Amino acid sequence: MEEGQQRHIRQIKNSRLMEEDGEEESPRSALSSFQAREEEIERKKMEVKEKVFAQLYRVEEETKHLAMIRGELEAMVDPTRNEAAALRKKIDAVNRALKPLGQSCLRKEKEYKEALEAFNEKKKEKSQLVAKLMELVSESERLRMRKLEELNKSIDFFR
Repeated sequence: MEEGQQRHIRQIKNSRLMEEDGEEESPRSALSSFQAREEEIERKKMEVKEKVFAQLYRVEEETKHLAMIRGELEAMVDPTRNEAAALRKKIDAVNRALKPLGQSCLRKEKEYKEALEAFNEKKKEKSQLVAKLMELVSESERLRMRKLEELNKSIDFFR
């Protein structure tokens, strides 16, 4: 590309020198010179474009190659990563299932404790009532025995 610019500069200098010398170029030779320069520019433009496309193609190929290498490296780093990820997902699913079960268990434990407490209170109340009943029954028996003894004494007294 530098070479083409230098050639173009030389042509400009030469055309100026020719004009200074009094030699004028014919309009056809100026047109053909202009067309030649335009063709040169187009050719250079196409060369640059082809180089850019070739470079882009190489870059794309290298990118694909690097992606493949990255995949292989990741597989080499941790061959069981997929299995571990699957197990983590299963653990998460079990944790999600355990949460409501745990809440249910806590609720039922609380209900059980409340029911057990109520049962123990009623059992204690029953034992107190049974004790009171036993006391009343024994008091009643004592009173009846006293009455019987008094009646027995009064019968003996009348005899």
